[in-house]
Amino acid sequence: MKHLSLKERAINYRKCGYSYGMISKKLGLSKSTLSDWLKEIPYKPNKEVLKRIKLASIKSAQIAHNRRVANIIAIKKLAKKELGKLTKRDLWLLGIGLYLGEGSKSCERIRVINSDPKIIKLAIKWFKEICGLKNENLNIAIHIYPDNNVKNTINYWSKITKIPKEQFGKTQIDRRVNKLDKKRRKLPYGTAHLYVKSYGKKEFGNNLHRRIMGWIEAVLNQI
Repeated sequence: MKHLSLKERAINYRKCGYSYGMISKKLGLSKSTLSDWLKEIPYKPNKEVLKRIKLASIKSAQIAHNRRVANIIAIKKLAKKELGKLTKRDLWLLGIGLYLGEGSKSCERIRVINSDPKIIKLAIKWFKEICGLKNENLNIAIHIYPDNNVKNTINYWSKITKIPKEQFGKTQIDRRVNKLDKKRRKLPYGTAHLYVKSYGKKEFGNNLHRRIMGWIEAVLNQI
């Protein structure tokens, strides 16, 4: 049997689809030497190489993901430290911004609409602590899609907001056929319409809406 030289063995390995790194380990040769010897040899990775490439790619993706997660955690931790503790005035201004973006400005109706429970809870806190409303002044109507369960949805929002189910208005079901299915599935508990009932008290009715609009106007005029 002919004794093959290192170069011939390297060429055979390359023709069999092995990478420079794998050939280097098998023969104890540097990659620079292999590059010089094998640069003109056609190369098609074999199954073993492809498996290693796939595993390496997965590992690399995991490392990148973990770095991203660690970075997010570190930055959020720093952000919380920068913010510090909210004062009542901070809450006041935060609520004005919330109402500016999500609140009703017309017909002197006080209402905040959102699908995010944290936003609705913030609005409730603002209405109570800044506007002086009580729980009985707060009502909710839920807008859902046909794939949402009405009972489960009402139970969910009642638990989140601490508003009794007796204070929930009629649930609206959006049956429009032009709504994409993926859009529907994004809102498992629909959208909450949080609104205020004054029960005859002007300070909780039109006058409160006018105050809120005045706060918003004052903020915008100063920007």
